Amino acid sequence: MAASMRASVAAPPHPTASAWRTIVAPYQESSARKAVIQLLSTLLPLGALLYLMYRTLDLPIWVTLALGIPTAGLFIRTFIIMHDCSHGSFLASRRANDAIGFVTGVLTLMSFGKWRRDHALHHASSGDLERRGHGDVPTLTVREYRARSRWGRLKYRLIRNPFVLLGLGPFLIVLEQRLASREHRVGSRQFWNVWGANAAIVVVAGAFALLIGWRALLLVYLPAYYLAAVAGVWLFYVQHQFEGTYWQDHERWDYATAAVRGSSYLKLPAPLRWFTGNIGLHHVHHLSPRIPNYNLQRCHDENALFHDVSVVSLKQCGSVLRLALWDEDAQRLVPFAALGRGSSGPMRKAVARVGRFPR
Repeated sequence: MAASMRASVAAPPHPTASAWRTIVAPYQESSARKAVIQLLSTLLPLGALLYLMYRTLDLPIWVTLALGIPTAGLFIRTFIIMHDCSHGSFLASRRANDAIGFVTGVLTLMSFGKWRRDHALHHASSGDLERRGHGDVPTLTVREYRARSRWGRLKYRLIRNPFVLLGLGPFLIVLEQRLASREHRVGSRQFWNVWGANAAIVVVAGAFALLIGWRALLLVYLPAYYLAAVAGVWLFYVQHQFEGTYWQDHERWDYATAAVRGSSYLKLPAPLRWFTGNIGLHHVHHLSPRIPNYNLQRCHDENALFHDVSVVSLKQCGSVLRLALWDEDAQRLVPFAALGRGSSGPMRKAVARVGRFPR
């Protein structure tokens, strides 16, 4: 089974670019009706739950925190709307996408302009070993890891530690969103994108602090937001970090193969699919980011192109978090436990203990 999976990853099984573009084209049509319904069914309940959390602050804290769970789900759904707007897929109008993306970005502490640029680079380079570092989880190859100093290896192990990745990752992402990239000078468009979002966040937060007080604002917003951010980091991780994922040298890198083989199909229960805007269908999204989230399921169901992919279930997500290094010889992600075992045979056995993913 392992050999057949490696073969399927190495050999692009997909149609030509013109063929798959023809397949996805009908699903790229935006729907104003669906978009408005999604906006209303997300932002109105989000506002209502935040207000309800505020009204429960005089009750035992667990009541407020319990309400923070569905609120976090709505924050994720709000982020997905911003994400679609960054791809220009949520609505047909670019101005409408920009306006909604900016507002939903402020609500989720994202700089819409910065996210749009960085995320486009992620889509254009995902799975390319020579273009790592654009919105992906830091990933070293086995040879790169072994070539590092002891301190370098320790730093990498800390970065890949699930508690660090999920616990501190949200803070680092929010901090990174507050700063313009070093290559963008003061006064550039990227600079104003970032600091315009920062100013809007300060204004909105300040207004609510004057209305209900800083303590109430932090007790209501931060628990729900942090839970949503942890879930977001986890979602992004499992959608690209799994045993059958795709990494390739730039000369042999193929966009369609990277999109479909390098993105998992995360199967979620219906309520979680709703809260996450079908982002579990990541293989469809990466092949065609112009498909709005409300069309992803239909595109997947109606086309055999998307049926032979790596499926990850909720039960398998724990084993996925153990994968840490790209093994150039085995052409798969392996855990740290696979190091130092000598031949590829023992390494494959170590990988097998991590878990298999149905196709």
